[in-house]
Amino acid sequence: MDEPFWKTTPLEAMSPTQWESLCDGCGKCCLSKLEDEDTGEIYWTSVGCRLFDGATCRCSDYANRLARVPDCVGLTPQNVPTISWLPSTCAYRLVGEGRDLYWWHHLVSGSTETVHEAGISVRGRLTASEDDLAEPEDYFDHMLEEEP
Repeated sequence: MDEPFWKTTPLEAMSPTQWESLCDGCGKCCLSKLEDEDTGEIYWTSVGCRLFDGATCRCSDYANRLARVPDCVGLTPQNVPTISWLPSTCAYRLVGEGRDLYWWHHLVSGSTETVHEAGISVRGRLTASEDDLAEPEDYFDHMLEEEP
């Protein structure tokens, strides 16, 4: 039996289809994060990006997200190793580190619902959209104790 592509293909060599299929649909990367300017520490919030659809855990305008949201970070094989806030469960991070995908990842389970059933996604856990918040200080009310 052949090994799945994520076990045999480095991130840099993946086709666009393979690359896009790695996203598990958890939505964590679409949450606003705060960074302590002095320490560089990242604080998670339960605030979704203005384009984030909390019901589907997907971007409502994925093709144009980088143009519409100036601080959106498009993941690439080159920047994945440098992004400290990528979730610990992120498939891009896992594969980049030579680790396997979790059982709930759709490429393993065969279902895009298992990420939600396993409680990994942020579905149902948003408390605001960034469009709802007028001032940077407003995000403090939505800070989380740890990565969701």
